[in-house]
Amino acid sequence: MESWMPPENGPFIGREQDIEELASLLDEQRLVTLVGMGGIGKSRLAAQVAGEWGPKLFASVHWAPLWSLANASLLTSLVADACGLMDHSPGDQVDALAARIRGRRTLLVLDSCEHLVGDCAALAEALLARCPELVVLATSREPLGTADEFLLRLGPLPVDSEAVELLAARAAVVGVRWDRPEDFVAAAEVCRWLEGVPLALVLAAAQLRERPVRTMARILRGRLALAEAPESGVQPARHRVLRTAIGWSHELCKPHERLLWARLSVFRSGAAVDDVIRVCRGGPLTDTVLAEALDGLVRKSIVTLSDDRLHVFDTVREYGALWLAELGETRATADRHAARFHELALKAEESWWGPHQAREYTRLAGCHHDLCAALEHLLATAPAKAAEMAGALGFFWACSGHLHEASHYLEECMQLVGEPSAVRAKLYWALGVVRCLRGEHDTAARLAGRADEEAVRASDAELLRDAAYLRGLVMLLRGEPLDALAVAERALAGATGGTPAVARCRLVRVFALTASGSLAGARAEAEALRDDSTRAGEHWTRAYTEYQLAVMALYEERPADAVAHSRAMLRDKRLIGDAFGLGLGLDLLAVSLAARERGEEAAVAYGTGRLFWEMVGHPQRGTPELHPLREGAERSARRQIGDEAYDRAYGLATLADPFASLEGMLAD
Repeated sequence: MESWMPPENGPFIGREQDIEELASLLDEQRLVTLVGMGGIGKSRLAAQVAGEWGPKLFASVHWAPLWSLANASLLTSLVADACGLMDHSPGDQVDALAARIRGRRTLLVLDSCEHLVGDCAALAEALLARCPELVVLATSREPLGTADEFLLRLGPLPVDSEAVELLAARAAVVGVRWDRPEDFVAAAEVCRWLEGVPLALVLAAAQLRERPVRTMARILRGRLALAEAPESGVQPARHRVLRTAIGWSHELCKPHERLLWARLSVFRSGAAVDDVIRVCRGGPLTDTVLAEALDGLVRKSIVTLSDDRLHVFDTVREYGALWLAELGETRATADRHAARFHELALKAEESWWGPHQAREYTRLAGCHHDLCAALEHLLATAPAKAAEMAGALGFFWACSGHLHEASHYLEECMQLVGEPSAVRAKLYWALGVVRCLRGEHDTAARLAGRADEEAVRASDAELLRDAAYLRGLVMLLRGEPLDALAVAERALAGATGGTPAVARCRLVRVFALTASGSLAGARAEAEALRDDSTRAGEHWTRAYTEYQLAVMALYEERPADAVAHSRAMLRDKRLIGDAFGLGLGLDLLAVSLAARERGEEAAVAYGTGRLFWEMVGHPQRGTPELHPLREGAERSARRQIGDEAYDRAYGLATLADPFASLEGMLAD
């Protein structure tokens, strides 16, 4: 399964020999580092080879964009995300990542390692030692320095051929085409002065809308000729050429475009346009002026726009950060950036029980690295705000598989924030959910007790119910449904209205009633909670009511209803990207299909479910009553179609794209 790949930025020109050499090295070596200066095209070449040759040479290809990390604290988590691992295991994260990769020929691309060289080297060595079929391709401005590293140094494009071709192709993008010989001569001169550095050529081409190529050649001749004076005996350094090209692009920007360029450097992810507006406006950048400036930067290729998200070259971002410091705006812009993502986190929490829940899950996933950046800034400048933000994000991140990030920031906040009690109650509760999902039930129970103590101090009924939910969840997973029921009943006494904590406690009550055999009461409660969730437009709670209704249907020998409920659960879990829930739902669908004598489809559902369990990094989990249902259904499916047919269907499902398989099962 491929992970996120960088968006294409115009046609890929030339480098046929580099492509062949890199592809050959990836077939022969285990760690290849593509080394070169900023703007030379390392990431583009890596993406081209990974996209073109990766599927031919590897079973899976994963791309980890490390430029979004300010430090190494979440390096393994980012790489795990890139590899599709939503790690729920309590052990070492590198071991979990290795288990995810091991056994299949895999290409892992670590893009932009230069600011984390030592940590990237250590991680690469650890994974390579554990995963014999793994190949790592790193891009960096300097070598990683490991013993087994093979370096491929990337130089510029040939100035008389591929460089001219790239300049012409990028000129065509802005509507400029040459038909006179003198224009081609001037284009070749531009390429020579820019020494074939791809980013410099891209930035130059963007200016051709405003000035002819012969004028550009004359300007470059004046700017760079001094460095090539015969008495100097040296060619201009390529980094000087790139700085000149970027600086020239900067000079040609209007003042408001330069200001926006500088402020954009604060973003770590591909920035959504509405977030850019909220963070970057102010002073001369009114909404109208900012929109004009953004359009100008896109036209000049300073930024690219894809699916309403802005992407900035690393080198261009670094230049913007330098100017932001020169303007004295670094802290103020970081403050606005943190305030914006703090606001988004709190808004998402407020919207959890309602029609925007799935949208907020998607939005938070899209700006994950900026959320982390905002938390890091707030931890250094406003710890109370960081704690508020981490508490708001904790449950979202736990449900989305970002357990390590959630744990990291929640624990950091606990160390720094002593008050107020309401904030600490939420931190303890969210961390308890994380620990529970990682199978650390004793730790989760202790955290539930701490959350309860802080909620009592805060006199907050909603936080008390959250602590009760966590305590009940632990009891359910330990096989103590009657205790869980008692906890839920006490928490719900006198509760009115629909709130997240009330919904979660009601869900504990449904699970507890089912596990204790009170099916009539469980079904009535589950249907009522499902109807309330549906009216609210909410998905997370509704999915688990469908799960429980499927379990009840199986107990009551209504397999057709169990299939329908299982599929309804999977549709909701797919909307919010909950791999843990998808694994549970697929196991339940397999049990339901086996009960309907559809053994081959049950095998496919089990095989697809295995892929989702691998994504969360541990064997199948769930409440205790699910285990015997799983085992009995597998035996039944094998009897229906025979071991050979079952193993074949199951094996093929584990080789397919799990999301495509899931779509097929939901379309039935």
